[in-house]
Amino acid sequence: MDVAVIVIQVLLGLGFIMFGAMKFGAKQMVDEFNRYGYPSSFRMFTGTIEVAAAILMIVGIWNGALASIGAALIIVTMIGAILTHVKVGDPPKAMGMPIILLLLGVVVLVVQLTA
Repeated sequence: MDVAVIVIQVLLGLGFIMFGAMKFGAKQMVDEFNRYGYPSSFRMFTGTIEVAAAILMIVGIWNGALASIGAALIIVTMIGAILTHVKVGDPPKAMGMPIILLLLGVVVLVVQLTA
């Protein structure tokens, strides 16, 4: 596997462990999900999905099928994040990170599916 894809998987894995863990109680995430109009159960669900995607992304370094599943979870989650920012009327710059993470997820998925 290409070293660049492994680096992307590691970055996504570490990032989503952090992002996902924050969903379980960081005041910033609690406040943001309240602002979005989502219940705390959805915040916890999102955190669980993000941590699971992170684990799959890291383990996927050795198992491409798991990396594909992790990438798909990241893609779907980031589409949801972008749509949420649109829904609440956030400025385009608020969508920058979700767009970047979405694109990185797409890169991993495409590479894994074509390997």
